[in-house]
Amino acid sequence: MSLAVAFQMDPIESINIDTDSSFMMALEAQKRGHRLYHYHPRDLILTGNRLTARVREMTVVRQRGAHYTLGEPVATDLSTMDVILLRQDPPFDMAYITSTHLLEHVQPKVLVVNDPAEVRNAPEKLFITKFPDLMPPTLITSDKQAILDFRAEHKDIIVKPLFGNGGAGVFHLKPDDENLGSLLELFTQLYREPVIVQRYLPEIRQGDKRIILVDGEPVGAVSRMPLEGEARANFHAGGSARKTELTAREREMCAAIGPVLREKGLVFVGIDVIGDYMTEINVTSPTGIQEINRLNGVQLEALLWDAIERRRAGKSGK
Repeated sequence: MSLAVAFQMDPIESINIDTDSSFMMALEAQKRGHRLYHYHPRDLILTGNRLTARVREMTVVRQRGAHYTLGEPVATDLSTMDVILLRQDPPFDMAYITSTHLLEHVQPKVLVVNDPAEVRNAPEKLFITKFPDLMPPTLITSDKQAILDFRAEHKDIIVKPLFGNGGAGVFHLKPDDENLGSLLELFTQLYREPVIVQRYLPEIRQGDKRIILVDGEPVGAVSRMPLEGEARANFHAGGSARKTELTAREREMCAAIGPVLREKGLVFVGIDVIGDYMTEINVTSPTGIQEINRLNGVQLEALLWDAIERRRAGKSGK
């Protein structure tokens, strides 16, 4: 069954074909005979209750510097698509939130992955608070005294913006660090939202594990190893990939959150784990497929498309 698949994502020309998960999703969809289309979030047009976009037919190939072709833009009613993949990168700002509202106008006729309403309701660093037994000691606040009290209790802390991504703006403050006050002043100038403060987990030196879940089931993992002298292990921050296996504790985490993810239509999710704690649940535009594939000789994009096709087969009204 050939499906019309639209990718709502950042410019295709700017992606790194050796690391990008959306690229792998596009390659697999094309391999299965699905028709691919591309548009940017800014191309969305809502007229009354009709959502359109200027979409371009797309083909992809694993060839550096020539990895895509795009047709001419055509104004298209997005309700004619079978699947829309919500794949633009954060920041999770009002532009991102607005696009999730707009995409709701084509549901349930079109399968949107991940479900836009649930993406909107599940910011990475807030969604995890629904599972307090799985997360490290955490504080979310704008109250300086509360932050000082938290630091007095836990000594070694991590401070980061609530809606940041890719490790940007993450600070490790040791007990004798005198920069907390200045840092909070800077965050206040840059962000209107509260900050998130967590107890520092020294297990980060053994890696920050990214676990991919497809329709609530864990399908692969990679350990992201931080550079020497770096508190962040994100690939965007220079972290390197190392092969890993799931521990019993990590399987417990996945079993706890899996049913919730399935119920909410969060088909493609990446969780971050340090030691025995889950630190984030990534639902906006998870990555890690290519690193896990290379280290383990698997094809996670095939498992993902199996899940999408199963969900699409369960839809009606087209």
